[in-house]
Amino acid sequence: MRSSPRRRMAHSSVHKVRGELRIHENLVELGTDLAEYIAELSEASVKERGVFAIAISGGSLIGLMGKLCEAPYHKTVDWAKWYIFWADERVVGKTHADSNYKLAKDGLLSKVPVVPSHVNSINDSVSAEEAADDYEFHIRQLVKTRTINVSDNSDCPKFDLVLLGMGPDGHVASLFPNHPMLDEKSEWVTFITDSPKPPPERITFTLPVINSASNVAVVVTGESKAEAVHLAIDDVGPDYLSLPGRLVQPTKGKLVWFLDKPAASKLDGPQFSE
Repeated sequence: MRSSPRRRMAHSSVHKVRGELRIHENLVELGTDLAEYIAELSEASVKERGVFAIAISGGSLIGLMGKLCEAPYHKTVDWAKWYIFWADERVVGKTHADSNYKLAKDGLLSKVPVVPSHVNSINDSVSAEEAADDYEFHIRQLVKTRTINVSDNSDCPKFDLVLLGMGPDGHVASLFPNHPMLDEKSEWVTFITDSPKPPPERITFTLPVINSASNVAVVVTGESKAEAVHLAIDDVGPDYLSLPGRLVQPTKGKLVWFLDKPAASKLDGPQFSE
């Protein structure tokens, strides 16, 4: 049995409300632990269900998943059982620099033996609204066949893992602060045409879908996001309860935060002030 890389972490603790916090000395250690975490969830899901349905986001997250392309994971992970989705995507062509699909393909998917038909990208040849509707319809078909599990307490899909980053403004997926889509309850996938970050047109999972997952991991690095991490995790009062990162709260699933020390530098409590 390999020794767990968690022993090399700066801190690992469970917040009474906001899930497990894994705070790392550096990005190498964070990437090592993230790969181990994903590989363990993949193995457990394949053993239990025969598949692993994972939804990913964009940004620096993909680079931090890079250890999965290396030994031992490139051989020990059962890549043929992976079904890959996007928790959010920019409505641009698949070869466009802003495409989350392109980012994942170049950084991860082209380097491991995933089944091409298991890679579930959006239809980028239609409007944002049509792309969202199309993606939700596609996911609904896969819930019917239980390629994606179904939530125990709603009709929402229950992904085995939803992997998210978080921006300095506290946004997750393409759910931005004070945006009306934070209140969307009926749709699984919605769209925006007014993203405060370019490109403006995007599709995104809604909060009920994110919070129905068996596991949600939020990966945040860098000092520029320290304030957002503080507001998303610490007890900061009612003014910040609608911050998107704070609204990530799995109904029955497990929430884990992967942070480097700069991102965790403003967290409350003496255990985070080394």
